[in-house]
Amino acid sequence: MAAIHWQQPCYRARQHNAVQALSDAGHHLVATAREWRRRIRERGELSALDDRMLKDIGLTRADAEFLSNKPFWRE
Repeated sequence: MAAIHWQQPCYRARQHNAVQALSDAGHHLVATAREWRRRIRERGELSALDDRMLKDIGLTRADAEFLSNKPFWRE
């Protein structure tokens, strides 16, 4: 019968996990900031469209105003 020995992860492994977690958090923060900037830009463009262009994409002026006035952190 083979014995199973459990060993605690070494310090380097814990350090690597911490660095990876910080890296993941940084990437998430950057992705979130990019998404928010995209929303701000697109909502600004939407508010600049005229009624004819809004009709082409199936929106009314009220729809466009509602969407363009939403805070950037809301989908």
